Amino acid sequence: MAVSIRDVEEENRFEAWVDGVQAGFAEYLRSDHLVVYPHTVVEPAFEGQGIGSALARAALDDARARDLPVLATCPFIKGWMLRHPEYTDLAYENRSQVAD
Repeated sequence: MAVSIRDVEEENRFEAWVDGVQAGFAEYLRSDHLVVYPHTVVEPAFEGQGIGSALARAALDDARARDLPVLATCPFIKGWMLRHPEYTDLAYENRSQVAD
């Protein structure tokens, strides 16, 4: 099974396709300074086949290529990052110096 990942910028999401069928997507909100991944969906017929991992890897590789920190509010993307320490350097850190 070959998974094809497409960045569909007009929809603000990465889409996973298998044999001409959309298998899932990962939504994003991207600015010049940060990318947020709020939601990932894998269609039930494709669960357990690595679709979510392919989406996560493509999304995070894109963030790295754009030199953008990642705020993963999607539980799947956040968990995937924690299981793949080579991507934890992308995690957004609040560097505010504001104190009460």
